[in-house]
Amino acid sequence: MIEINTRLWLKQLRVKYSLPEMTLSAVPDDEWLELRHLGIDIVWLVGVWEPSPESERIARQDRALLEELKGLQPGFGPEAVGSSPYSVHWYRLNGELGFEWELKALREKLNSMGMKLMVDLVSNHTSRDNPGIAECPDCFINGSEEDFKAHPDWFFETEVDGRKRYIAYGRDPNFPAWTDSAQFNYFNPATRERMLSVLMRIADMADGVRCDMVMLTLNEIHDTTWGWLLNRGGYKRPHDEFWEHAIRSVKEKHPQFTFLAEVYWGLEWRVQQIGFDYTYDKGTYDRLRFQGPQEVRGHLRAEKLYQKRSARFIDNHDEQPSLTAFGRQKALAAGVVISTIKGLRFYNDNQLDGVKARVPLQLKELYERVPDLEIKKFYAKLLKITDHPAFHGGEWALLDVKQCDKEDRTNANILAWSWAQRRTLKVVVVNYSAEPSCGVVNVSIKSEGETTAIFEELSDRFFSFKASELSGGLRLQAMAPYTAYIFDVEF
Repeated sequence: MIEINTRLWLKQLRVKYSLPEMTLSAVPDDEWLELRHLGIDIVWLVGVWEPSPESERIARQDRALLEELKGLQPGFGPEAVGSSPYSVHWYRLNGELGFEWELKALREKLNSMGMKLMVDLVSNHTSRDNPGIAECPDCFINGSEEDFKAHPDWFFETEVDGRKRYIAYGRDPNFPAWTDSAQFNYFNPATRERMLSVLMRIADMADGVRCDMVMLTLNEIHDTTWGWLLNRGGYKRPHDEFWEHAIRSVKEKHPQFTFLAEVYWGLEWRVQQIGFDYTYDKGTYDRLRFQGPQEVRGHLRAEKLYQKRSARFIDNHDEQPSLTAFGRQKALAAGVVISTIKGLRFYNDNQLDGVKARVPLQLKELYERVPDLEIKKFYAKLLKITDHPAFHGGEWALLDVKQCDKEDRTNANILAWSWAQRRTLKVVVVNYSAEPSCGVVNVSIKSEGETTAIFEELSDRFFSFKASELSGGLRLQAMAPYTAYIFDVEF
């Protein structure tokens, strides 16, 4: 899956093709086919929905955001700032991107090329100027005037039918509120009905949704965060989760529709159990970035169905670019890891081009985007390698790595796994450390005489192994720091 910042991407294409009025339906087929040739199965277009004028106004007053944009390009000021894609004004296609019919037409085009279209559902909140507030104010968390005065950073004042309302901002309880948003009340059946209708409408236009901050909508978390207001309003905690009924209802009509949840706090398995096809895997990200190979290995011992439903990433719009966050060599090694383990492999378009600066999603003007050609070439090769059927339909196995000798314990730095399908065996080995390491990978490879040549796909060369180096497993001497091998073994 690839994440694309739609607003900026389309502007780049307008310049590239000298077509200032280009909309989604006019994007040349070659642009989509290039993604398919990389092995992309799902195109996630971020920011396709109608933007919020109020969100744009608020974003233009955000000093931290403005400073970040100046760091990206010194000339940027408030006029370069648009609304947040996660403060949705209405679930209609953003007029800057085209007409409403174009989204469905794009889905059909991508399907014909063997890809799916994914879009966003911001399930926890909406923009504070969303028309739904006037239509159903009780579909949102309401406070009193006293609450508003006590916590002006938690509520905003609005008027509905001549009556003042104090609507809560959308909020993760661990962080300040999102002041351009309005918090849904999921204990109100009317809210659930409205959100289900939004989902059904999206399912008629796209093949899947990436659902923002799903854990905030779970009954337990919703109760913990907002229970004091919900109880006062007479709302009872429902017996079932919103998602159980919603996912079941959508899939009755669209069986192949895909649900991806952004979820943290160790709630991934729980969210998978209520019907999500995939969940964010922040656990692997954190272990790759902040910990080490032993912690990564431990995480990969989790139940296989959980692994299969995990979305693996080292880059997305919420994180610093991997080249900056990890450092160059470590980022490339981490890229091999997330590209070759079980689960949904999830990339950001800037990641594949080697962009080192974080690009805020509120930016609506083009910046000087300079791809790193070496990184671009690396990912083009890696994604082509992992597009092999063995990496999709094969049997995955985590492999132990033994010591080369009693004194050398660097085998602990080495991660290894295999994919087996019919007569093909792919063996992935990564030295995920800053020191040269030696290990014997516990995999059975039949030797052919005194020496056996095995093709390594990342370097496009054959490795020659003596029979003694294959007798007890695959012996790898002095792997350089953050080196990765993908061996192709035919048998």
